[in-house]
Amino acid sequence: MSSFDSPLREALASAVRNGPVEPFEAGVREQDMWLRSQVAAPPRLLPGESPDGQALEAREVMVLEPHDVPTGPAATVGPGPLVCPMDLRGRSAAALVGFLGEAEIPLRSAVLSLPVEKARVRASAVVGELAGKAVHVLSSTWTVPLPWFVLVDPTERRLVASSDGTRKRVSWRAPMADARRRVARAHSVARESLGEEGPTKILRETGRWLERFHPHSAVELDYGGLVQMMSDSDLMADTSAEDVHAIVDAMESGDAGEVGERYEALRDFWSEFAAHERYN
Repeated sequence: MSSFDSPLREALASAVRNGPVEPFEAGVREQDMWLRSQVAAPPRLLPGESPDGQALEAREVMVLEPHDVPTGPAATVGPGPLVCPMDLRGRSAAALVGFLGEAEIPLRSAVLSLPVEKARVRASAVVGELAGKAVHVLSSTWTVPLPWFVLVDPTERRLVASSDGTRKRVSWRAPMADARRRVARAHSVARESLGEEGPTKILRETGRWLERFHPHSAVELDYGGLVQMMSDSDLMADTSAEDVHAIVDAMESGDAGEVGERYEALRDFWSEFAAHERYN
């Protein structure tokens, strides 16, 4: 909390006092905020903003305590609370800019409540407000970018079910110092083995993102709603974090056979879920 500047720090402290978003509820809360923005009169272009397009006070925040993050002797986490603003307005604006650049004209016209170019200008302005700031949540649809697994210790996977057993959550948590160290090593190895593009580029961008945060903060990798598409047998068979770390080790030692076998296993596991993007 102490790493945030005023007035955001006070807004986040108020949000924490009023009750942070539970991890199981984060996806549902985002959907609810978006739906409320669309049924408002007049409709808002983005969730988390007033009718005139101004940002509302930050109310959506997730919280961790330092003791919830596995640490070793070389990493410090805290003091708590560790707070993560969900940044829904900015993330929605970035997604909207991407949608407007890729969607067909009839689809763009059907989903917008104002002219396309006006929506593009307003969303781009919100994205511009993020420049130089730390976006606290990065997300991906239908699959997890494989380079993200290097941030975490494979042995620290957490599988938790809701009290009624209807929802599951898969996540890893790591001290920021450990995550930065792992990404830096993987980036160096990938650059030597693969060049500057592909996974190397993702690792470079991820490392730069991590540098925006306080060195005593933490990072969490979470499957989000994707885990609801996974059966118990899928979760038992999921060795993604182990495979990615083994690939980095194998690239460093020059073991091309190990790299190929591990990558094939990852491709087979994740291709089923990635295919849903085409179905949708």
